[in-house]
Amino acid sequence: MADGPTYLRIANLLREQIRAGTWKPGDRLPSHSELADQMQVSITTSRNAIQVLVAENLVYTATSRGTIVRNQEVLESVVTDHIRRDRPSSAHDIFSEIARAANREPSKEFSTRMEPADTEVARWLGVAADSWVLARTVVQYLDNEPWSWEVSFYPRDLAEAAGIDSPRDIPEGTTRRLADRGYGETAHRDTVLARPATAEEAAVLGVATGTVLLDHLRIGANHERVTRATRHRSLAGRNQLAYQLGDTAGTDVIARTLGIAPHPAVALP
Repeated sequence: MADGPTYLRIANLLREQIRAGTWKPGDRLPSHSELADQMQVSITTSRNAIQVLVAENLVYTATSRGTIVRNQEVLESVVTDHIRRDRPSSAHDIFSEIARAANREPSKEFSTRMEPADTEVARWLGVAADSWVLARTVVQYLDNEPWSWEVSFYPRDLAEAAGIDSPRDIPEGTTRRLADRGYGETAHRDTVLARPATAEEAAVLGVATGTVLLDHLRIGANHERVTRATRHRSLAGRNQLAYQLGDTAGTDVIARTLGIAPHPAVALP
């Protein structure tokens, strides 16, 4: 190994092994103590070496499984698929559909609660600050790897009327549930910001604080009111967002040219 601090030399060796395929996506690296024994260094040195790879998003740490090699594949999400009026019926939500199309295994951790709207959420939903809103939180995983963190906020009365105030996940997704109960969304506003992860976001997504995230906010509405605000955070280096608009014939031409599977588009007004 090249000259330099011992922890960097160990990190360089592990990085080379990962890139050479010695360690594959999903593999568990030696624990801090195992690595320390193998390299004849202190646990502090081995921990610092692993932290270098965490900062580079080559590995992530899982409480019950140790340090795991990340999949380097970039996943494309056609974010207009959520809002297509002709979207086929399915027992799965859009994340599961995207994951399975990429031959990845999706899973999630879900929670829901009523909470007072802070100033930002109140502005998004057009409700009074401190009024009760439903927050539905989902941490999404691909092949057990933390992938994204999504929180959707709904006015309380709408959540109760549409039956999305359930303490359980809704397999088909809340967008379909809203439409099925007569509260279909007819308009959306999306904003996407690339920014550093906070300490809380880093802990949830298994990355180093400061890792660049895509912070995607979608506000949905019908003709009467704002129905929800969904905030979706994911790793910028592992996610590609695509918007597909126009008629089917035109979008099929684009798909054939790019050599990708066609996705029905959202019609332009």
